[in-house]
Amino acid sequence: MDHFFFKIFILIDLLAHFDRERIPERVVHAKGAGAYGEFEVTHDISDITTIDMLSQVGKKTPLVTRFSTVGGEKGSPDSARDPRGFSIKFYTEEGNWDWVYNNTPVFFLRDPTKFPLFIHTQKRNPQTNLKDATMFWDYLSTHQEAVHQVYAPLHGSSQTAPFNYVQVHLKTDQGSKTFNNEEAGKMASENPDWHTQDLFDAIDKGDYPSWSVFVQVLSPEQAEKFRWNIFDLTKVWPQGEVPLRPFAKLTLNKNVENYFAEIEQVAFSPSHLVPGVEPSADPVLQSRLFSYPDTHRHRLGVNYQQIPVNAPLRAFNPYHRDGAMAVNGNYGANPNYPSSYRKLTHKPVGPEDYVQAKGLWDVLGKQDGQQANFIGNVSGHLSAAKEDTRKRTYEMFSRVDKDLGAKIEEATEKLAPAPNSKAAGSAQSRL
Repeated sequence: MDHFFFKIFILIDLLAHFDRERIPERVVHAKGAGAYGEFEVTHDISDITTIDMLSQVGKKTPLVTRFSTVGGEKGSPDSARDPRGFSIKFYTEEGNWDWVYNNTPVFFLRDPTKFPLFIHTQKRNPQTNLKDATMFWDYLSTHQEAVHQVYAPLHGSSQTAPFNYVQVHLKTDQGSKTFNNEEAGKMASENPDWHTQDLFDAIDKGDYPSWSVFVQVLSPEQAEKFRWNIFDLTKVWPQGEVPLRPFAKLTLNKNVENYFAEIEQVAFSPSHLVPGVEPSADPVLQSRLFSYPDTHRHRLGVNYQQIPVNAPLRAFNPYHRDGAMAVNGNYGANPNYPSSYRKLTHKPVGPEDYVQAKGLWDVLGKQDGQQANFIGNVSGHLSAAKEDTRKRTYEMFSRVDKDLGAKIEEATEKLAPAPNSKAAGSAQSRL
């Protein structure tokens, strides 16, 4: 009889663990893939930084990175029309330094209180649980500072502020490749994990992807005189005025052994910094400093930085004690307060919002077919939105360029359902 109960316990124990295998998915950037690699300094920038990781040419730092879509769920297709997240965790000798970037140099908003509301419009309709073109374009057409982001180019960007204000850019060495609507839809059905597989297979066969790393620099005096607020995420720093300066190369050369342990549990935050760099006064960045660690505590627990993929090479904060899953020794007998016995060593939308979008539209005109592709992509999606939302969106694009607004209206209305049809105003949309 005892043997019977022992066998039952084994079954119950197995089922109990199985019932708890899933953890909450990320509220944004849920679908992603990642790999390990290294960062190598290629140019001397000691005149603008004291960061140890960047202190000498040839210095290498190990890292882990994760690429992701933004709005989709964990099982959504890689080919969805969406910005891409590009996050990197550097395991430096002074602690972990995270770059939490997107593949566009601008963002949809500059007011952090709008972020959760904006993300709701990128998710599913609360009634139909379907993707909703009206939600998408209703937000963008009523918050028109986002217009520059709607058709921004690729590569990675973010900004921090030590003694100079800087923006860091990562530019792919593989060249940029894109899908049109038809190709993306075909890939979504044939291989929704196309990008995940492409990354893994490339590294597996030794075709290591790499990025060249550049920095733009503004002194505080230059920032004061700059024609735009440098903390406005809807604006770029024009490279003609603030040139790119190369300083490093990032290479991915090792696949993960276990996706859940090393990618699903990896936790990035712009608040993970090292001596020599501090966050700027950008209000969106300031809100992210709280939100990112908070969502990690929700998904992974209060001691998420003890998970091996998140653990730094050195102790990161000896005052973080106890809590669920404190498994790293809890700093032993060291004081859990600043102690004299163990002293610390301290180390509104306006005309200007359309100018850069207009400049990008003109750049697209210099490349065969790019303006037509953009109009086709917008009209195909916008046509599923309600009529009042469509009209407001035409007005938004017309403020960028009258010809652009007229062409989008013409192409969209050819695809839009008749006003009295059942499809008019439908919440359903296919990306």
